[in-house]
Formats: sequence, C-alpha cells, structure tokens
Amino acid sequence: RRSIAPAAATAARVLRRLPRVKPFNRLQVILQHLKMSKQTDSTTEVLLEKRGGAGIITLNRPKALNALNFSMIQQMYSQIKTWEKDPETFLIIIKGPEGKAFCAGGDIRAIADAGKTGSRLIQDFFRAEYSLNNAIGTCKKPYVALINGITMGGGVGVSVHGHFRVATEKTVFAMPETAIGLFPDVGGGYFLPRLSGKMGYFLALTGFRLKGRDVLKAGIATHFVDSEKLPALEKDLIALKSPSTENIADLLNSYHVKSKVDQEKEFVLDEHMEKINSIFSANSVEEIVQKLKQDGSPFAAKQLETLNKMSPTSLKITLRQLREGASMSLQEVLRMEYRLSQACLKGHDFYEGVRAVLIDKDQSPRWRPAALEEVSDEFVDNCFKPLGNNDLKL
Repeated sequence: RRSIAPAAATAARVLRRLPRVKPFNRLQVILQHLKMSKQTDSTTEVLLEKRGGAGIITLNRPKALNALNFSMIQQMYSQIKTWEKDPETFLIIIKGPEGKAFCAGGDIRAIADAGKTGSRLIQDFFRAEYSLNNAIGTCKKPYVALINGITMGGGVGVSVHGHFRVATEKTVFAMPETAIGLFPDVGGGYFLPRLSGKMGYFLALTGFRLKGRDVLKAGIATHFVDSEKLPALEKDLIALKSPSTENIADLLNSYHVKSKVDQEKEFVLDEHMEKINSIFSANSVEEIVQKLKQDGSPFAAKQLETLNKMSPTSLKITLRQLREGASMSLQEVLRMEYRLSQACLKGHDFYEGVRAVLIDKDQSPRWRPAALEEVSDEFVDNCFKPLGNNDLKL
C-alpha cells in the first residue's frame, strides 16, 4: 500500500483538476498513474537491498551500460556508510544486472554538458565519486565486486579498491581515459602503478583492454568464476553466517578452483612484459615514444599508433599521475586526481574527446596542443597545484 501511495496522491491531484470526469474515467486516470509509478520503480538506476547479512548494490542502467551518474554515486555512498555501521550487515556485494556490462564508467557526457554551462556538477560529481572510491577502499565490511562484463573507468573505481574482485569470461577491463582528454582517475594513480612491473603504466597510457582470465592474471581481479556460476556464488555468499573476510575468501576460492574456462590460456601480455617493463619505465612520454620507434616490433608499432591517437596533454598528466601515485596513499591519490579533474575540465581536450568519441563518433579528435613537445612542463605542473579551500576533503 505504501508503494502506491505517491502515485495515488498524484492521481487524486489530477482528478481534483478534472471534476467532471466520470467514475469509470477516474479509475482509468488512477490506473495510468499507478502504471507510471511502477515503471519508475522498475527503472531505479541503482538497487540497494538487504538479503540475509548481505547488503547488495545492483547497478541498473543497462541501456547506458550502467554508467554512474551523480544520483547513483550519492545513493551508493550513503548506503555503504550505513551498512558499514550496521551490526547486522556482514558483507557488501556490488554487481550489474544480467547483460553485457558491470559498469562502463562515469556519465561523461553529462559532465561535459555541465562543464560547458559552468554548472557546479563538475565539482560535485568528482568530489562525490572520489569520496565513494575512498569509502570502498576504507570499508570495514568485506566488499565483493562481481565484475561480470564491461568494467571501465568509474566501474573500476567502484570495484578495484574493495577486498574482492570476481572476474568472469565476460569481463572486459580498460582505463581508456587518455582517448577522451582525461586521465585514469577513480584511484587509478594508486592501483595502476602497483601492478606487476610497468603493466599499469602501459594500461593507463594506451587504454589496452584485458579480457576474461587476463583480468585476474594482471592482478586486477582476485578471483575468476564462470559467469553461469555467479547466481549460485551470490546465494552462497548471502547464506554465510556472520562471515569473516577469511570465510568469504574460502568460499570464493572454492568457486575459483572449479573454474575451467580459459584455464590453460597464456596471459595476453606475457610475451611482451619484458618490452613493456623496459619501454614504459622511461621518464617522459617522449622517451616512451622514442623507445617504441627504436624497438620497431609489430607490438611496439601498434602501441605507437595507439599513443599517437591519444591526447598529448592527457598522456603527460597520466605518466606523472602514476609516477607520483606509486608512493602515495589512496587518499593522497584521490586528492591529487581531484585537482587534475578540475584542470582537465577547464581545458579543451576533454570536451573535444567527448565530441569525437561519444557525440559525433568520428573518432578524429583535434587535440590542442596537438603534439607532445607543445605540452610544457609548466602547464603540467599547474594541473597538480593544490586548490586551497577547494581541495578534496576525505
């Protein structure tokens, strides 16, 4: 009864404006409003529910590949903080609905629109998103992310900082931000430089996609489970009585060892890791480009072609972000990334990247500056400067 009350109240207001409506037609008006209410309920963008001792977050914007908007981020932050204090909540599970995505990122188009109009959303969105990333990274309750399907950008931010990340054969991981004039944020400066060798630097600069079991082998996922087993895994997680992190790890391990999909397949970057470690340890993007040219292998040529498409400004900001983030705490990284987000939204390349990739889809961004050597060290330094009272507070 409680769920239909708002719709019934709206219908009553409509009927008061239509005093001559016949009883049968009045009933039609009420039913129409109830129908609209039901549609709204079914399209809630993030579902937050408690089952047993588990708090469950389901990202629910399938048409937008579950991209995070401001409202979703606020709701998730508030609920995680509530569950963290609740003695009856023992773990938190985050997942997408059945489909091709866990979460493809943040709602970049809305942010670009806000930036063009001078809306406060460009500050509020990043403050809220990075606060959510920090809440996940510091959460006292075990946090299990079922990253089934596309997991990019903001989707990485709501999964990678938690205790457990469960990949499947459908998982596609990438941090593709340099292609849209941004940088791999949501704590990318923290987790990427901590991956094996210089893999994180390679992933961050090129936006290279990892698929399926490779997400586990790269050290991004903690476990691998066949996608068809996820409903059973979720059920077993919910059924755990007062689960500790160790109990949850044991359960995930029991599913992990039974998975046979692509078990024998070699890690996609295995044969290139020596090259990646050597080339991407360079001190500047120009030096990385030079080393790729000198190498001359098909792999190096492909990465060179990729880097040539990226925003030169983004590439320079990203390399420094990771080099500095390697020795920072997650909180320090998020503060640094907030400064970078505001610098990027004051510039040209982010809006041009969104136009080329998401709006006109011509895939031909006209970057300014157009060449690496035109992006000065002074400009990059300014992007990292503290914002005083406007800095991110965690």
